[in-house]
Amino acid sequence: MADDSIFSRLSRRDWLKGLAGVPILGSIWFAGASFAGKAKRERKALLETLNIKASPPPPTGSMSGDPIRVGIVGFGGRGEDLVRALGFPTQEWLEERKKDAAENPSDTRLKEYLQQENLNVKLTAVCDVFDVRADRALRSFNSNGNVCKRYRTHEELIGSGEVDAIIIATPDHWHAPISIEAIKAGIHVYVEKPMTHNIAETYALRDAVRANPKAVLAVGHQHRQTQSFLTAQDAIAKNILGHVSLVVTATNRNDDNGAWQYDIHPEASPQTIDWERFLGSAPKAEFNKEHFFRWRKWWAYGSGLSGDLMTHDYDRINCILKMGIPKFITASGGIYTHRDGRNVPDVMQINMEFPDFTTGSSQEAGKEKGMTFVYSATLGNTFDRGTVLMGHDASMELGNAVTIYADWGSTRFKKMIDEGRVDPTVPVYQYDPSTNGTDAVTSATAKYFANKGLLWTYRDGKRVDSTFLHLREWLSCIRNGGKPSCGIDEGFEEAITAHMGGLSYKLGRRVEWDPVAEKIIALPGEDLDAILLANEEFVTSPAMKRS
Repeated sequence: MADDSIFSRLSRRDWLKGLAGVPILGSIWFAGASFAGKAKRERKALLETLNIKASPPPPTGSMSGDPIRVGIVGFGGRGEDLVRALGFPTQEWLEERKKDAAENPSDTRLKEYLQQENLNVKLTAVCDVFDVRADRALRSFNSNGNVCKRYRTHEELIGSGEVDAIIIATPDHWHAPISIEAIKAGIHVYVEKPMTHNIAETYALRDAVRANPKAVLAVGHQHRQTQSFLTAQDAIAKNILGHVSLVVTATNRNDDNGAWQYDIHPEASPQTIDWERFLGSAPKAEFNKEHFFRWRKWWAYGSGLSGDLMTHDYDRINCILKMGIPKFITASGGIYTHRDGRNVPDVMQINMEFPDFTTGSSQEAGKEKGMTFVYSATLGNTFDRGTVLMGHDASMELGNAVTIYADWGSTRFKKMIDEGRVDPTVPVYQYDPSTNGTDAVTSATAKYFANKGLLWTYRDGKRVDSTFLHLREWLSCIRNGGKPSCGIDEGFEEAITAHMGGLSYKLGRRVEWDPVAEKIIALPGEDLDAILLANEEFVTSPAMKRS
């Protein structure tokens, strides 16, 4: 190692001190004022070598023209979030934010919201099977020149002639049926993840979209607008990491909200909830408040950890690596913490294998090929394990920021490591788009969502709602043409991957995708959708019994 290297004269403690200060946009951190000149030269040379472009998604089109008439189907927690991002907050939310701002002057959520761009939409229709939710929407949105009507069914809403587009924020088992009907009617769709609840629906919805290309479908993966992910894409495109062989990410939550133990409304009853409508294609059952409000805990209505939470992480990585559907999936887990009647697991690990995948090699051609993507989750612990993409030359920590470390065994960085110009214990690149942004969160679950780019991202150092940006992109495609960043093709990959995870968990074996035939391979006598939708903790298939 060269004696005059800046690394040889600075301790790791000095470096960490330098890293702990104010974030520097798209830059490397250097400590030690006495070595500032040399550090600046080495920093500039290395940044020029890496040439990573930290940039936001391309701008979307104008919101001018006639207002787009939007309807919401499912006005629960996520439904409220979505219409608020469109510019329609409930009266209750506004009062809560006013109170928060009065009590804490540093709470700028209301100020930021009121400065949000007008998306030029009208909220003309709401459909919810719970009268209390529908009434709250009507009370809040029939004002300031906006007229909002309630519809008892999605069929009535779609056929009303009062909507150009709909947002679907229902339980999972309603996502595809409503989407398909709307698309066939020429109505644009924004549907929450997972895109579908079973395998057959996934093909049916893709067919409907392909047959009706003028109707724009977007899937609710709002992290597609997260600025750090675009930077990560550029790093991958320039082969900074070398061949990525392993990706690890996780969900760790340990509170009632994170475990889907949502509040049960005191006015819920058979008189205020259309229970039969809620059930839809789900197995017939007696009225049950817990099933209605906490539906994510059962396979009959939800998709468990694989469909509800893993899909976000899968799509985050897919938008960066574009690896598509895995060849094999092996899943395991169980109900270890919340023995409360649920039948979806609260601990799960999913290994996704891509044997032919490569991001490019810094070694001889053909040597490096294949990747495993490991997703694991627990709803009984909050320890942050982060997301790491591990390549031959470098590893990338990915959240709302991007941090890249060279690897000791790197081919690309070997000379620089040997010369002391790169220290693998110190980031070679760090991009934090927050700069002066405020990252206050109110709970461990909120921190989890924020770090995955699901709450906000940044534009020019200013915090911006990711959902707002994602909805704006969808509206721009409706007005100006173009394809959403998460459309039917990306949604198809997300849904099939989620279903493979659920199937592997239930079957207790590895599940395989045939990319030529575009189907999940079943053993003789297996009905994969029947297995996937079975509303029990464990199932028995003709091919394999899980003990």
